[in-house]
Amino acid sequence: MKLVDDTVIKIENLSKLYRLGEIGTGTISHDLNRWWQTKIRGKEDPYTKVGQLNDRTQKAAKDEHIWALKDINLEVKQGEVLGIIGKNGAGKSTLLKLLSRVTSPTTGFIKTRGRLASLLEVGTGFHPEMTGRENIFMNGTIMGMRKLEIDKKLDEIVDFAGVAKYVDTPTKRYSSGMTVRLGFAIAAFLEPEILVVDEVLAVGDAEFQKKAIGKMQDISKGEGRTVLFVSHNMASIKSLCTRGILLVNGMVSYQGTTNDTVNEYLNSNKFLTEKDLLLRTDRRGNGKIRFSKVELYNKGGQKVKSVISGEFIQLKIHFLIKGEVSEKLIFTFSIKDKNEELKALIISDEMPVDISTIIKNGYLTIDIDKLLLRGGSYNVSLGLGEHSMIRDSQLDVIENAFTLDVQKGDFYNIGNLNRAYSAVNMPCIIS
Repeated sequence: MKLVDDTVIKIENLSKLYRLGEIGTGTISHDLNRWWQTKIRGKEDPYTKVGQLNDRTQKAAKDEHIWALKDINLEVKQGEVLGIIGKNGAGKSTLLKLLSRVTSPTTGFIKTRGRLASLLEVGTGFHPEMTGRENIFMNGTIMGMRKLEIDKKLDEIVDFAGVAKYVDTPTKRYSSGMTVRLGFAIAAFLEPEILVVDEVLAVGDAEFQKKAIGKMQDISKGEGRTVLFVSHNMASIKSLCTRGILLVNGMVSYQGTTNDTVNEYLNSNKFLTEKDLLLRTDRRGNGKIRFSKVELYNKGGQKVKSVISGEFIQLKIHFLIKGEVSEKLIFTFSIKDKNEELKALIISDEMPVDISTIIKNGYLTIDIDKLLLRGGSYNVSLGLGEHSMIRDSQLDVIENAFTLDVQKGDFYNIGNLNRAYSAVNMPCIIS
C-alpha cells in the first residue's frame, strides 16, 4: 500500500479484535486443549465465539470476542483536521491507539507519512520520576528529533504549558491539568506532521482549552499539518475540524462535512418525550428503580410536545420501582444544547426536597415557572442514585433521555419574540 499525492494517512480494512471475560477456560483440561490447538497445531481456539460487534449495551457471553473496530477504510489529506465522534465505546480511542502504534491491528493496514505525535491520555509518554524538562527531551528523542532541535523549542513548550516554575520538578508531583498542558505542548511544538489528540483536553481549564484549539488551528491552517481530534464537545469539533467521521459499534457509520457529521450524531441520539424509556438499552445503573416515561404539561394542565421560551412548563417523570433502595436518593436533570454544551442542571441534594418520599408515588414533577431557555432543540439527561451519583451507586442513568423542543417566545411581554440562540435568557432590568 502506497501513499499518493497529498495523502498522509491511509487505512485499509482495519479491524481490531478483543477478547472479553477471564483468560482461562475454567478447567485445566480445556486450557491444555486450547494450548495444543492454538500453539502447537495452529488451529482456531475451540472455546471462543468470534465475530460479535462492539455493542456495549448487550451482555457479553463467556469467552466472547468482539470487534472494537471492523473494516475501517479511510484517507486523510495533508492539512486536514479530522473530527472523530461517537458514543462512549464506539471505537474512537482504539482507532487512535492503532494509529499511534500503541497496539497492533488484528487485520488491515495503516500507512502514514511523516512524524506522528499523540496525546491519548493524561501523562501519555511521561516518566513520573523524571522532571518536566527531562520528559520534554525524552519525548522529542522518541519522535526522532535531535537535542539541538528540542533546545530551540524548549522555551515555547514551557511557556505554552505554563509550568516554568515546575519544569525541574518530577512530573509525578504535577496535577492532571499541569500534566495534560505539558503533554499537549510537547506534542504540538515538536513539529509533528500528524497530531493525534484524544479527549484529554477536557481535563484542562477553559483558558487552556481555548489556547489548545487555537494552536491546533495554527498547526493545520498555518503550517499545513494534519490533526486527528476526538471530542464529545460538538462546539469544538465544529470550530476546529474540516471533516468528520461518525463511529458506531466499531464501524464508520457516516463521514462527510463537520456539520453534517455532527447533525448525524445528534439525530441518532434524538428521542421523543413520549418514548417508552423502559425500551432504552443504553443506560447505566443497577436497575432497582428505572425511568419509564416523561410527559410535558403547560400551565393549563394540557399535555404538550414542545414548550415556549419564558412560559410555565411542568415535566412529569415516571419511574418503575423494582427493588428496595436506601432512604437517601439523588436525582439529576441536565439540559444540553445541540453541541452537547451544558445549559442547565438540577441536583436534588442541593434543594430542600426528599426524593425518596416523592418517588414512592411512582413519579415526580418539575415545575418551571418561567423557562429561561431560548428557542431551539435541547437534549435532556436523567440520573438517579443512592447517596451519590458515582458509578457504584447509580440506580438509573440515561444520557439524552429525550429531546426538549423550545419554541421562541415573548420573554419580556413586549410583543417581540426572542432570537433563537443556543443560550438562556437572563432576567434583568436595564436603567
